[in-house]
Amino acid sequence: MVALLMRRVVFALALVAAAGTVSAAQAQDVQAGPVSGLPVPRYVSLKSDRVNLREGPSKEHRTRWVYQRAGLPVEIVAEFETWRRVRDADGSEGWVLHSLLSGRRTALVAPWSKVKDESFTLHKTADEGSAVVARLQPSVIANVTSCANSWCRVSIGTTEGYLRQDRLWGVYPNEKID
Repeated sequence: MVALLMRRVVFALALVAAAGTVSAAQAQDVQAGPVSGLPVPRYVSLKSDRVNLREGPSKEHRTRWVYQRAGLPVEIVAEFETWRRVRDADGSEGWVLHSLLSGRRTALVAPWSKVKDESFTLHKTADEGSAVVARLQPSVIANVTSCANSWCRVSIGTTEGYLRQDRLWGVYPNEKID
């Protein structure tokens, strides 16, 4: 009984810590996570093709959702012990065990797009006038190599090129990635 009460208190404290989080696009300054020392919020990706999103930071909490897409980008918005509170591109939030997350940067191509048959141009260089390498469908996962000056160098399989940063969910506006 005492252990259950302690878990509830710890969970309540974790919720309080996470309640004030906002996306980095809205945040004035990024803070260091209390557990990892890494920036919070920050983007990471899923390591596995089966990741449980839980209601709270323990395996005793109910699973809200099961992600089945390795490489999917998520945003860490809070930390508690070995758990990370994440937000996905749809805005869903929950807790994931940190060992199921990777620091590898990925991004979704315009997951907000609802236009049928819309595609997004991947360019050879960071210039709208450069050669077209590919046309990408919304919600394609791209590996992010670098970002600068509102363009990101990405790869999808063996195809590489540049995509405007505002077409990606998984990188912050004007974020520089080397």
